[in-house]
Amino acid sequence: MTILETHDLKKIYGTGETAVHALDGVDLQVQSGEFVAIVGTSGSGKSTLLHMLGGLDRPTSGSVSVDGKEIFGLTDEELTIFRRRKIGFVFQNYNLVPVLNVYENIILPIQLDGKDPDTEYVNKIIKTLGLESKLQNLPNNLSGGQQQRVAIARALASKPAIILADEPTGNLDSRTSQDVLSLLKVTSEKFSQTIVMITHNEEIAQLADRTVRIEDGKILRTGGDQK
Repeated sequence: MTILETHDLKKIYGTGETAVHALDGVDLQVQSGEFVAIVGTSGSGKSTLLHMLGGLDRPTSGSVSVDGKEIFGLTDEELTIFRRRKIGFVFQNYNLVPVLNVYENIILPIQLDGKDPDTEYVNKIIKTLGLESKLQNLPNNLSGGQQQRVAIARALASKPAIILADEPTGNLDSRTSQDVLSLLKVTSEKFSQTIVMITHNEEIAQLADRTVRIEDGKILRTGGDQK
């Protein structure tokens, strides 16, 4: 089942001869439960693509469908609600709330939606990510790797249709990066979670089920199953 799809997605900055085509007709499909890595050099358009997939920015033209919903047909308010319910984000800089402890950070998106967390499910995530002893800690008392684990747990907790990971190991050393990526893969498999990750690191991309290469705003190729 296709959970994420783009059609002729374009993003143009500026006009005339100075126009920059950050995305130039991107067609992409991601199946439910897939772990896809989007690989590209700096300036290739991969971050712009991730922002479009997550509804963080609107395209110049084209469409993005998430879980059967064309997201740019929504108003800004509707899109905010849809994003909170259907899309989990893992950012390079963690984006944890410093005054909330680990557990409060994990369940924050669910509470913002006015719902009660599925405690059993959240506890499974916490155990899988090895955070049981850190639940009362504030983010500034955690290592970078631990903070990224919290960010992954937060992204998973609301049972989103997809998780979008933006260079999730960019601020981590190589050993911690491998640990975090391994946990992402484990959570993808254990919770049947669809994950789209952007990275410039070819070695990291090999952990995904499939790689998609983007250069100059265009998809160049899609790699096969690497499991």
